[in-house]
Amino acid sequence: MKAREKDPADDIENDLEKKKLDWSCSLLLASFVGAFGSSFLYGYNLSVVNAPTQYIKAFYNESWERSRGHPVDSDTVTLLWSVTVSIFALGGVVGTLMVKLIGKFLGRKYTLLVNNGFAISAALLMAFSLQAGAFELLIVGRFIMGVDGGIALSVLPMYLNEISPKGIRGSVGQVTAIFICIGVFTGQLLGLPELLGKKSTWPYLFGVIVVPAFIQLVSLPFFPESPRYLLLEKHDETGAEKAFRTFLGKENVSQEVAEVKEEARERRNICLVSVLELLRSPSVRWQVLTVIITMACYQLCGLNAIWFYTNSIFEAAGIAPEKIPYVTLSTGGIEILAAIFSGLVIERLGRRPLLIGGFGLMALFFGILTITLTLQDHASWIPYLSIMCILAIIASFCIGPGGIPFILTGELFQQSERPAAFIIAGTVNWLSNFTVGFLFPFIQKSLDTYCFLVFAAICIAGAVYFYFVLPETKNRTHAEIRQDFAKRNKAYPPEEKIDSVLSDKINRSPEPGSSSVLDNYTENRIV
Repeated sequence: MKAREKDPADDIENDLEKKKLDWSCSLLLASFVGAFGSSFLYGYNLSVVNAPTQYIKAFYNESWERSRGHPVDSDTVTLLWSVTVSIFALGGVVGTLMVKLIGKFLGRKYTLLVNNGFAISAALLMAFSLQAGAFELLIVGRFIMGVDGGIALSVLPMYLNEISPKGIRGSVGQVTAIFICIGVFTGQLLGLPELLGKKSTWPYLFGVIVVPAFIQLVSLPFFPESPRYLLLEKHDETGAEKAFRTFLGKENVSQEVAEVKEEARERRNICLVSVLELLRSPSVRWQVLTVIITMACYQLCGLNAIWFYTNSIFEAAGIAPEKIPYVTLSTGGIEILAAIFSGLVIERLGRRPLLIGGFGLMALFFGILTITLTLQDHASWIPYLSIMCILAIIASFCIGPGGIPFILTGELFQQSERPAAFIIAGTVNWLSNFTVGFLFPFIQKSLDTYCFLVFAAICIAGAVYFYFVLPETKNRTHAEIRQDFAKRNKAYPPEEKIDSVLSDKINRSPEPGSSSVLDNYTENRIV
């Protein structure tokens, strides 16, 4: 009897069915709750300072005159405003550097829970700054909120990476980017004059931060810790199995546990790698460089300049002041749609095409934006073309570069290297964020409409690098990704070298007694 040939349509149907099973209710809820109190607040704080700009500057002037007896000059106001915007990023650097120390003792979940204390305290400082008549409270609150963001953007991607199956790891990772976009949109929406964007109510824009932090604080304890963290770092096999069952929505998790045990076997007795050790290690040289360039391009590509200074950009584009808040709102809507689209297609198209295509399209639209801003006085329709370019830039960013850098950082490194990798990525991310937030007003003032050509050049450089260096990581294990980079690094991790030597010894039928010496060396290896 002739066997029935395998139908390709059956394979596609089986794959789709498998992915449906991977998306358990607990995995979805844990991702949403984790992101709502973390990446949502990061996005919210990017845009929330935009709408009340004129009221905050007036508050600075009043507070300065009251405490010092004379009005503040315009240059000092510009400096104070730049500090208010950019100190958020300095706080992010501090938060990132705290991650390894806190995460080592608390784990992923409890670090996120403790982090809510920073968000709540920052919200109270900023909300009561007007009542207290001290603009310093607003600046300090922004710094503390940056600490919260630095911790959140390092720990949340690690948590999502470790609780999700590899077949949907990219889609789950995009939850971080989707909630950043929702946060940006919420900040723009609440900043409308009809809501909280008024002279008397702008402090409440910062008080709202308490709500997501409180919701995460009371909801996240009901979800398990990362199973990989429990098994690899706490050696709690029972807890890891229970966590896997909860997140995967099935009873038989032996395959998942076996995969993590295999990684533990290969890397037993290997302690957490420090930042300095990771930077010096030749076996991860190109992974570290890729993460640094990815995070630098993520911030320096120019999108944060648009988020921080949307109102002034639209004003320069010729939009009437009373229409600007509503046009700004459209940018947040485009971000959410593009980020959701990216989450739906990332497991089909892969990380590499989305990154390269996203940066390439951004460079193209930055070039067109420069032309339209230069020629905006020549025709009444040109300012609206500038708006279309800004929306296209935002969509291009959110489709690819908006969320993939956080996913890549988790995928390119092993468990013992991951905290140090996120510290490096976070530090580059926040320092680049600070650079853009602090320098963009001065760049815009000196280069005028040609300022966006700087960002176009950065986007092109990033796209070229990813085209030649970055391998595809879609649906691949950490070991397979590491093997791809090993060819470029021309240096293998110590455990791979030892395993290779061991296999050679076995193949050569070693003399009696020699294998026991090699086994002892293998068991006690330490990076």
